Amino acid sequence: AHLRGSAQWIRFPRVVCKRWVHHNGRAPVVLMGDAAHTAHFSIGSGTKLAFEDAISLAERIAEQPGDLAAALARYEELRGVEVLKIQNAARNSTEWFENVERHAKLEPEQFAYALLTRSQRISHENLRLRDAGYVGELEGWLAAKAGLKAEAVPPMFTPFRLRGLKLKNRVVVSPMAQYSAVHGIPGDHHLVHLGARAMGGAGLVFAEMTCTSPDARITPGCPGLWNDEQQAAWQRIVDFVHANTTAKIAMQLGHAGAKGSTRVPWEGEDLPLQAGNWPLLSASPQQYLDGVSAWSRAMSRADMDRVRDEFVAATRRAALAGFDWLELHCAHGYLLSAFLSPLTNQRSDDYGGSLANRLRFPIEVFAAMRAAWPADKPMSVRLSAHDWVPGGNTPADAVEIARAFQAAGCDLIDVSSGQVSKQQQPVYGRMYQTPFADLIRNEIGIATMAVGAISEADHVNSIVAAGRADLCAIARPHLANPAWTLLEAAKIGHVSGVGADWPVQYLSGKNQLERNLERERQLAAQNAGLSAQEQANLAQGV
Repeated sequence: AHLRGSAQWIRFPRVVCKRWVHHNGRAPVVLMGDAAHTAHFSIGSGTKLAFEDAISLAERIAEQPGDLAAALARYEELRGVEVLKIQNAARNSTEWFENVERHAKLEPEQFAYALLTRSQRISHENLRLRDAGYVGELEGWLAAKAGLKAEAVPPMFTPFRLRGLKLKNRVVVSPMAQYSAVHGIPGDHHLVHLGARAMGGAGLVFAEMTCTSPDARITPGCPGLWNDEQQAAWQRIVDFVHANTTAKIAMQLGHAGAKGSTRVPWEGEDLPLQAGNWPLLSASPQQYLDGVSAWSRAMSRADMDRVRDEFVAATRRAALAGFDWLELHCAHGYLLSAFLSPLTNQRSDDYGGSLANRLRFPIEVFAAMRAAWPADKPMSVRLSAHDWVPGGNTPADAVEIARAFQAAGCDLIDVSSGQVSKQQQPVYGRMYQTPFADLIRNEIGIATMAVGAISEADHVNSIVAAGRADLCAIARPHLANPAWTLLEAAKIGHVSGVGADWPVQYLSGKNQLERNLERERQLAAQNAGLSAQEQANLAQGV
């Protein structure tokens, strides 16, 4: 309350100049420090930024003697990027302080860590460099909270429990569309794709958004779960994961809505099919791409009944196929997301207008699915927590949406954002959606999964340790490396295998990888002139 009442705090001017150099025909004018940019004083960076500007300017001039114009252009380019990073960090820090009451619900150990890492610029490993003892004690505390008694482990490798399910770690392979099914049937590609990532160390592997009927697909290459052949194909994949790995596997069910009947991305992303189109349903008539996409029609009550029943039927098939976890896709502008967002829901009946009305059909679908899904298995919902368009849903709306799903029996909110409208203007950056997961988790007391620009162990450790989210979904890094989790464990020196077990067939690769990374750390330490003890600490990941 004190911070909110402070005019200086609230009215702090966030400045970033488009140009930092002005050539006036004589000596150029160069902006530095607060003249070029500002960052909220909650991170205390003003003087530091000014000094860094001056250092960078001197370095650029030294690099390009005799070409002042090129040096100044390079200064403006490099420092502009760094300042945007600092300003994003300052925004995170400001928001944290303005919502201390939310974070005060955390236990003291976690509250202190969250305070230290509030900007997302100071990370887990950065804190370890500053105070290895403190981080070790925190890791021990977190491990004990998660039920590990033998040793302290990095937060990302602590187990997580939800209903009757236990995950070995906090890493999730995000649902990633492969557009490779035939008649909705997942094939060998899906077996290899999901099987390899389950063997790669993640605690939970998500199948891509799977559709509940032929007209629910995004593209003809999207998988389905509306007939026996599809169910059997999915069961083959689930059985492989269960028989050959310690990972769990999740099904995500969705309906494309107005974003359906399109080509696979490599033939034209979001473009309608050239032939074989199917009619589109949505909350209201709309075109996802103005003047390009096919028009959807508004759903009738009969349409709602049919679609709800198709979700329930697919839910029962997912249970019979043996999936461990079920998620309902209510994000990214697909059918149920279109009901939630005022940008796409223009209805004047009981399913449009107020947020309570816009929630009505998605909650109806979820509740019916929850009743059909085994009581001891978790269910989650993926939400777009921010439409990034004026007049669309905001993070505050997302809290109320999550609260409604929580009341209907949802166990976890998978917190994404955007993709509801092509007019969106997201503010990107590393872990840029994590503050939304933090908001929902700590505002209403529900588990969350953070997604978006999470790309290294340091990110996951920081998010989990600070209580910003319970799980972290990793997408593109898993496309590049199915064994991303195991590689990150080796990189940070986590060699015990707790929460990061290797398939026995690959254990010789584990030993070689760890030896090679240890040599790289020792060489880096030598090049940096570190002491023998510091080199030993670095080699051990400390």
